[in-house]
Amino acid sequence: MNQQFPSPTLQAQPTTGTSTHLKGMAMVLTGAVLWGLSGTAAQVLFQHKGISPLWLVNVRMGISGILLVLLVIGRQGITDALQIFKHAKDLVRLLLFSLFGLIGVQYSYFAAIHYGNAAMATLLQNLGPAILTIYLALGQRKLPEKRWLLAVVIAFLGTFMLVTGGKFNGLQISMTALIWGLVSAVTLAFYTVFPEKMIHKYGTATVVGWAMVIGGLILSVVDQPWRTHVHFTVSSLSLIAFVVIFGTFVAFYLYLASIKLISPAETSLLASAEPLTATIVSIAFLHIHLTMTSMIGGFLIVLMVILLASKPKSVRKERG
Repeated sequence: MNQQFPSPTLQAQPTTGTSTHLKGMAMVLTGAVLWGLSGTAAQVLFQHKGISPLWLVNVRMGISGILLVLLVIGRQGITDALQIFKHAKDLVRLLLFSLFGLIGVQYSYFAAIHYGNAAMATLLQNLGPAILTIYLALGQRKLPEKRWLLAVVIAFLGTFMLVTGGKFNGLQISMTALIWGLVSAVTLAFYTVFPEKMIHKYGTATVVGWAMVIGGLILSVVDQPWRTHVHFTVSSLSLIAFVVIFGTFVAFYLYLASIKLISPAETSLLASAEPLTATIVSIAFLHIHLTMTSMIGGFLIVLMVILLASKPKSVRKERG
């Protein structure tokens, strides 16, 4: 996910009840749609409003991080919210997660949108689970099970069809956009697996919230957002607010609430609505042209996500 919020495999088991289950499904589906829409909103900001990816990542991480930390303080108290800073090893891991996880995945994703489009960027980023599958297989020194191996083959076939349109003599997007899209997939894989022990210890909102705040502070040293000349209009401010509030904070809040009501497999499955949303909205409103072959490639990448939705126990144990 553009969330890009870490996997819920270590979260509480879902509760029972039809109405509760449907509520959880509606929450994660709404969050996924908001993530998909935020990518399209970012494309408008980059290509029509003069906003840079670095500026938007900085503002998004800073504001959303503060809101998440305040949410944690409101729920658990300030003492619990600050526990992660009392252990040097966890603080180092938090810093690494912020640098190579959050900043890495968000900047590369937005850069892919900037040089390409939201549909392609979101679909390429969703190669993260396939890359993670390969990483886990190498770590365990054995081939993935047949279903996982099939998913990886489908993912790379889909990627070829998506970016080339099925032709060997050219790309449907720029090489720069393709590279940033693949970088976002790699950093998404890192983002997914690296913080799980911290999340198990402190909670997802605490880890991601503080990592966002730290990431925003680091980026503010590199490029002060308050000094960057940005021509604000009502439409640009509305899009920025949507990306920061609805596309990040609200989407994450719904995600957190949903993982207590439905299973991790269902969460992963419904999250595939994100690339579908980004693709449909980009085609309908931004007039992005995708060939039939490219659309089939995108469908294959979504199919890969579905195949990898439920994780074998052996891999889940390895990751924990």
